[in-house]
Amino acid sequence: MQTENPPAARPYDKPEGERRGLVIVHTGDGKGKSTAAFGLALRAHGRGKAVKIYQFMKVPSARFGEHRVFERLGIPIEGLGDGFSWKSQDLERSAQLAREGWERARQTILAGEHFLVVLDEISYPLIYGWLPLPQVLDTLRQRPRQVHVCLTGRRCPPELVELADTVTEMAKVKHAFNAGVPAQRGIED
Repeated sequence: MQTENPPAARPYDKPEGERRGLVIVHTGDGKGKSTAAFGLALRAHGRGKAVKIYQFMKVPSARFGEHRVFERLGIPIEGLGDGFSWKSQDLERSAQLAREGWERARQTILAGEHFLVVLDEISYPLIYGWLPLPQVLDTLRQRPRQVHVCLTGRRCPPELVELADTVTEMAKVKHAFNAGVPAQRGIED
């Protein structure tokens, strides 16, 4: 590894624009999309800001690690889905749940009462055609100026990437699953 000297001067000019709500996208095939969004939620909550998390692919009764800690911290997290498509017994029901969940999330965004709204794994119902992309884009454009929205999921539609203020693509370099290591509680859930 090549070492380097730390910068002696600020490596960028300080922005002079107005603070406003951002649209933030975490996409790509690498791990960490939801984890990054949850980190934002924790950071905002730690500053006393109102946060709401919607998970489009998790069932309402889900009890993953994030649900347990967010409940303890008083951060509302709501499963809107029926699980991943390969586990679903009824894909039309999954689509209907996504549409109903989107309506709740849309109302939350437009109400302007939350500093941050996380739409975890929303890319899946979008790319499956379960949610109308134009309505999601319109809602993001019409949201109150102070509302931040973070969207996650693989293969995020290009129109959403274009609209977003900040986009991070998580790239898989290596994953234990490919070496035969199964998902582990506390790491993947």
